[in-house]
Amino acid sequence: MGNLRFGIKVSQGVTIDTLRQVWRIADEAGFDHCWNMDHFASLGGDDTKDIFEAWTTLAGMAALTTRVRIGCSVTGNTYRHPGVLAKMAVTVDHLSGGRLEFGLGAAWAENEHTMLGLPFGTAGDRADRFEEALKIITSLWTEPTTTFNGKHYQLKDAIAEPKPVQRPHPPIWIGGAGPKRTLRLAAEYADVWNAPGGEPALVAESSAILDRHCADIGRDPAQIRRSVQIRFDDDADALLRTVEEFAGIGVTEPLLVVNGGDVAARAQRLAELLPRLRSIGSA
Repeated sequence: MGNLRFGIKVSQGVTIDTLRQVWRIADEAGFDHCWNMDHFASLGGDDTKDIFEAWTTLAGMAALTTRVRIGCSVTGNTYRHPGVLAKMAVTVDHLSGGRLEFGLGAAWAENEHTMLGLPFGTAGDRADRFEEALKIITSLWTEPTTTFNGKHYQLKDAIAEPKPVQRPHPPIWIGGAGPKRTLRLAAEYADVWNAPGGEPALVAESSAILDRHCADIGRDPAQIRRSVQIRFDDDADALLRTVEEFAGIGVTEPLLVVNGGDVAARAQRLAELLPRLRSIGSA
């Protein structure tokens, strides 16, 4: 097993003060990264819980932390034009001094699109938009100007200055497990593939599909780190066993989710567990 990098994630049903507490814990306790999520209605059966907009929250996270890396796991591509999103991400990268991890996915929550009047379309439509967005964003981050004539997006001599602090750009995390499109795009663009969850055996199957896509395009699959979201319900021993199982299939970036209950206390408990968690990766 290689050394593990641990993230902590909290996203909904909490106050700004609680978010600040979690960010402080993440920054001071030695977590490697700290995350929110990108939704406009809360998840889990009750869509009326408080949830803050992801990228303005990331700007606050950038200003209120000093060392932990920060990101959104993951941004829904359909909510923002990729040119606007690229600019938002560069802004957060500069605000954080080059600590942004850039997470992007095709988006899936139909109810949010309906209530906001956003086009949802088929899974294929969203995958097409996702692929176009990845091309546009990486070009805006690395080229002097970008012209793009796609089915969903069109740019003409688009200027994007400044470029990111991180060169050539912030690490790209691609979220999702669609075997044909999402994992192929991960093979092409991702520095990290983020599985939304599931049992280790299922994540291993998806990881193997990603490896095959890498082989098809001639990319070394070892260049793509593997991540998974793991919910923490205060059972330390169960968490340690779960992390060890995922580490055994090559996951190096566990994202530990602390939604529900006393979130700040749960985050502090994770901070106390961090040395034991790190011993898994160094075994």
